[in-house]
Amino acid sequence: MDISIIVPLFNEAESLPPLYTWIEKVMTANKLTYELIFINDGSTDNSWKVIQDLQKKSRNIHGIRFRRNYGKSSALYCGFAKAQGDVIITMDADLQDSPDEIPELFRMIKEDGYDLVSGWKKKRYDNKLTKNIPSKIYNATARKISGLKLHDMNCGLKAYRNEVIKNIEVYGEMHRYIPYLAKNAGFTNIGEKVVEHHKRQFGKSKFGIERFVNGYLDLFSLWFLNKFGKQPMHFFGLWGSIMFLIGFIAVCVVGAIKLAAICGNYQAPLVTNTPYFYLALTMMILGTQMFLSGFVGELVSRNSSERNHYHIAEEI
Repeated sequence: MDISIIVPLFNEAESLPPLYTWIEKVMTANKLTYELIFINDGSTDNSWKVIQDLQKKSRNIHGIRFRRNYGKSSALYCGFAKAQGDVIITMDADLQDSPDEIPELFRMIKEDGYDLVSGWKKKRYDNKLTKNIPSKIYNATARKISGLKLHDMNCGLKAYRNEVIKNIEVYGEMHRYIPYLAKNAGFTNIGEKVVEHHKRQFGKSKFGIERFVNGYLDLFSLWFLNKFGKQPMHFFGLWGSIMFLIGFIAVCVVGAIKLAAICGNYQAPLVTNTPYFYLALTMMILGTQMFLSGFVGELVSRNSSERNHYHIAEEI
């Protein structure tokens, strides 16, 4: 099979029929074999009924329905697990991503040898204040931390070599950083393609301004896990030891001053009357706690067996 197209969705019933028609037209015109996997992420409208009706028309369509809303990363994780195509395409269900981009994305993977190609919505039809400007700041930060020169890290329209999606784990809200996850897994041939962006035709965006705050927190988490995830002692142990050492030296200095006063037979202020003593003691306590945190982190695996356990109600 040439292509697996994965479409996560939440309350997009009106968009699904025209999206399928558009995809079918493009794939037929380019003589590409494909499967279309809809992941219904706990929709409360009749999205699943629409998917069932579409599946009766085409055996290329598959569907997964979650019992509740888990998020885009969870949907992509399950879609990646089911995908069988040589090239995997992910796109949003709101008709803002153009299926006309699929043949060129497919060619870039198969012929140009890219592991992953990320779309770049160079011209956007979103609100500038709430989406465009925050997106530019967010992407600039992501480029700096990840080292990937991508203009639109979070673009939903991406193409992957099958091997890539089978070797990365998407969880939480890490769908924003799939190129970074791929890079960390050793897939470094990552490209970018300017893609057409359309205005939303139905419904409204499911993402609010909080996604940018969460995005920064996830980016820091991913950076930290990539750098220290397998050796947490390297971070906590190092800084814990430094803080403890500074505190210990400070306490020794305070004790030496007090001892010198006694030996010199002159009055020195009480040790407990100086804030210096308490700062030193705090440093020692925090240093010990950080060291123990690193030790415990070495013993506890960060990969929970329940991380990617989702209750799938039905598959077709």
